Amino acid sequence: MSKLIAWIDERIPMTKTWNIHLAQYPAPKNFNFWYLFGVLAMLVLVNQILTGIWLTMNYVPSADGAFASVEYIMRDVDYGWLLRYMHSTGASAFFVVVYLHMLRGMMYGSYQKPRELLWVFGMLIFLVLMAEAFMGYLLPWGQMSYWGAQVIISLFGAIPVIGDDLTLWIRGDYVISGATLNRFFALHVIALPLVLVILVFLHIVALHEVGSNNPEGINIKKPKGSIPEEEKPKFKFHERFTKKYDIVDAFPFFPYYVVKDLVGIGIFLFFFCYVIFFAPAMGGLFLEPPNFEPANPLKTPDHIAPVWYFTPFYAILRAVPEKLLGVILMFGSIAALFVLPWLDRAKVRSIRYRSGFHKVNLAIFVVSFVALGYLGLKPATEVYTFFARVFTFLYFAFFVLLFFYSKNENTKPVPERITK
Repeated sequence: MSKLIAWIDERIPMTKTWNIHLAQYPAPKNFNFWYLFGVLAMLVLVNQILTGIWLTMNYVPSADGAFASVEYIMRDVDYGWLLRYMHSTGASAFFVVVYLHMLRGMMYGSYQKPRELLWVFGMLIFLVLMAEAFMGYLLPWGQMSYWGAQVIISLFGAIPVIGDDLTLWIRGDYVISGATLNRFFALHVIALPLVLVILVFLHIVALHEVGSNNPEGINIKKPKGSIPEEEKPKFKFHERFTKKYDIVDAFPFFPYYVVKDLVGIGIFLFFFCYVIFFAPAMGGLFLEPPNFEPANPLKTPDHIAPVWYFTPFYAILRAVPEKLLGVILMFGSIAALFVLPWLDRAKVRSIRYRSGFHKVNLAIFVVSFVALGYLGLKPATEVYTFFARVFTFLYFAFFVLLFFYSKNENTKPVPERITK
């Protein structure tokens, strides 16, 4: 076996890659449960790819056959119902863990220098994930899939000059039709997953280049020779990490954090399987009742709303009476997250040492996002629209206020070393 590994290492750096990115990667010793969601996102990504491959074997990407093929998968393919529910539940689980992963980054300042590019790669993953989910949402060719796509695609028509041509290009026809379904299918199963995997790879490479952040928001790399010999960890880290620096207060990712993550994965899979077997529709949040009816261009559902993970942005869109301004604000709400590293000018990273005002501001942002998600599911009544405008204002206020107060924020002293 050693000769085989040596033969492979001469041709591809397998052992070196294993040591750098897993076995000897230094992970701060104070990781808490918030640092589990990145691993869970990888797990769900693998689930989506594998179940998606099996589903495409029996799926028919045509307006006449799509809905019937989904019913065939559910009723006649061996364990087809399980694969379909794993995929549909996995889509929602993906957004749950990604949203929590992003929240952790915002709490502990994981977007600040030198991790700006890491955050941008993460946001690009989020953007591609939204596109991937939207393309896949049309594929069952149910009532909500059809009309939801109709509403979202029509938004591009609000763009001046090129709007109508862009809408026609996205649909591939003058209405949502088999041509739309075909191109969405191609993007969903080939193009976007490829882009997603590449971005995940770049995200991990960027992470391991600058090192992981931690709840204290301090560096575990110290200049060479600045740490007494007796205080240096006894673990072996790759020379890539120790050439210029002493690594302190860190454990090798394998086996320590791998074992820890396995516990979290087990807990996650318990809830994941519970949803699959006992509540796959999750009361209409994961699989809407209208989507169990075939798409009918002549029958509009009583209430059209996107799937839950899009509803915060949909609520922002509906909060503005002018269509173009609503589209701008909807995309602006995502763009604001992209530029977060340059809006936050604080001298410390972790929320543990930020001012009370920042903690309140972040809490209001989280409440606003959750409230917008709830309001996006509701009909656009006068009361719901009013609250959507209030929470939209609070959502954007977070970024504006952050830019002004962060530079001169009254922060607490940050420790030199990880103490707990």
